[in-house]
Amino acid sequence: MSRILLLAASFLLLGFAASAQRAPVYDSPVETRNALRQALAEREQAQARSERLEQEAASAEDAAQRTARETAALAARVQQAEASIAAAEARSALIEGERDTLREELGREQRPVVRLTAALQQFSRRPVALSVLRPGEVRDVVYLRAVMASAVPEVQARTASLRSRIARSRQLQRQAQQAVAALREEEGILAQRRQQLAAIETRQRLAAREAGMSANRESERALALAEQARDLDGLVGELDRAASLRQRLAALPGPSLRPGEGEQAPLAAPLATSSPTGPANAPAPYILPVAGRTIVGFGAPQGAALSQGITLAPRAGAQVVAPAAGRVAFAGTYRGYGQIVIIEHTGGWTSLVTGLARSDVAVGAELVGGSPIGIAGPGRPTISVELRREGEAVNPLQFTG
Repeated sequence: MSRILLLAASFLLLGFAASAQRAPVYDSPVETRNALRQALAEREQAQARSERLEQEAASAEDAAQRTARETAALAARVQQAEASIAAAEARSALIEGERDTLREELGREQRPVVRLTAALQQFSRRPVALSVLRPGEVRDVVYLRAVMASAVPEVQARTASLRSRIARSRQLQRQAQQAVAALREEEGILAQRRQQLAAIETRQRLAAREAGMSANRESERALALAEQARDLDGLVGELDRAASLRQRLAALPGPSLRPGEGEQAPLAAPLATSSPTGPANAPAPYILPVAGRTIVGFGAPQGAALSQGITLAPRAGAQVVAPAAGRVAFAGTYRGYGQIVIIEHTGGWTSLVTGLARSDVAVGAELVGGSPIGIAGPGRPTISVELRREGEAVNPLQFTG
């Protein structure tokens, strides 16, 4: 019996050993499980998006469109790996939380078992021959041996729960080791995909640099507007007006030859007017630019005003992508918002992404939904996204899948 209890105590010490890699601390098990479910859902969404973009890239005839979709698919693969890491961390946190609770329970149950073990060992080690030398000792020994014979089954029954908890502790230890191994594997996959994405982005930047100076002139005009704008709303408004003017100029008829005999001059096309906007012509599919926990919702109190978008808390250095297809109207640093990217969509819609540590797009670039536009910062970054329709803020969650 003493051997069984001593062996159980040794298993208990093994259960106290903590894993080398500890998962992030969450406020509660409920929050941890929610984080796990969200990470798994984000991983599935990123995988589905990458597969769709890869199919579009394979069927694209234009080289530029094919490259754009391949880049967006690779960015989705990066976000898929990031979500897998977040899921592994949440699993590790759940396992570690259960192990902490189990340690406390085992500690409470261990104390009476240890005292009982010590007493039983003391009685069992007393030789019967020495008891004969003292009057009354033989009777006491016989009585104690009888008590022990009847107590052992009871002790075994009462320590069954303790033994099962020790077995559970060993199982949790194995699960923690598996979670750490999965985390290391996903981190390796993420590093590899980031290298691939960096390589293709470098090729795209070199190709764009050779394209000419028109993009540089447009970028300079956007920066000048940023200097003149009083606030972020003013900058978005100025860019919307510039986009509207650009669309009207593009719709003007070009020079036409004098009509020959029997021919009629073509009628001048009317100026383009903004089409009616509404949910029907919202940019679709629309995705959140980064995977992470929502810390500020649309319309939530934020300072002296209400939030006009969604603020997310992603992993440090997380990949940030374009919420939908469109044209980059602004990319650069702006007044306390970090690096920001403003994307014009069709139908008078605009997306504004703020809080980036680095932007990887240039003004005038045409993006597909999911194209990489930058990365989040180190530490505990926050990324905000606003969707506007002709200057009015709209809840982007209405259009996300």
